[in-house]
Amino acid sequence: MLTNLLFVVLGYLAGSISTAILVCRAMGLPDPRSEGSRNPGATNVLRFGGKKAAAITLVGDFAKGLLPVLLARLAGVEDTGLALTALAAFLGHLYPVFFGFEGGKGVATAFGAILGLSSLVALAAFATWLFMAFVVRISSLSALTAAALTPLFAWGFGVSGISLTVLLVMVALLVWRHRSNIHHLLAGTEDKIGTDRP
Repeated sequence: MLTNLLFVVLGYLAGSISTAILVCRAMGLPDPRSEGSRNPGATNVLRFGGKKAAAITLVGDFAKGLLPVLLARLAGVEDTGLALTALAAFLGHLYPVFFGFEGGKGVATAFGAILGLSSLVALAAFATWLFMAFVVRISSLSALTAAALTPLFAWGFGVSGISLTVLLVMVALLVWRHRSNIHHLLAGTEDKIGTDRP
């Protein structure tokens, strides 16, 4: 129980490290919370900071979802603890304690956390995102499609119990965090990948 709690706390604290904000500070870029879509994530950083800053942000957000789960797995934490660690890292990104609980939308961090839980589910979700991104060129729609299908992938690959429940919670939160994007999608005004929003 104490080990589980330790890794859940570690996951949340790791998730709370806002890669976008730190990268922008280090590279002399504006705070991502005040530019573009005002979301501290890789897609928004790409809008005003360029590919290098966005790539670093993407890798950092992915790693902070994956590494806590991998460390917990190496420490022998069982499935319940792994699932809760993954959820904690994701929640840390959405509601970071170090940045006033105002975080990003969580796509990269969720993917990292899911990869820590199941490589097959993560690869299926990533393949879905890539396919959608290639076809529609809209990051939010690609993420929402991949997220919506993730529980089905999990069920197909035999994921059950607390891990499946955590995945469902993460998907619900991802959709909630993308509600403004959904509005833009319905209105036909959502940005294409690599474009600026006034």
